[in-house]
Amino acid sequence: MADTAARTVVRARGRKAFVASFSGRPGRRHPLVATAMVLPLAALLVVAFGGWEAVMTQASSVGVMLGR
Repeated sequence: MADTAARTVVRARGRKAFVASFSGRPGRRHPLVATAMVLPLAALLVVAFGGWEAVMTQASSVGVMLGR
């Protein structure tokens, strides 16, 4: 049988190094920074999918599916 434990350890180390190299600091992003990142995408979606009504309809449908 192949020695899979050693490969698992190597993969876990590689994954931790990858995550550490791309995360600036541990913890959560400030809500204002997250909002500033999302707003351009939201504006693009409003334009691409036909306006505010369509976006609200889709959001409402997702909310109903999630039970909210």
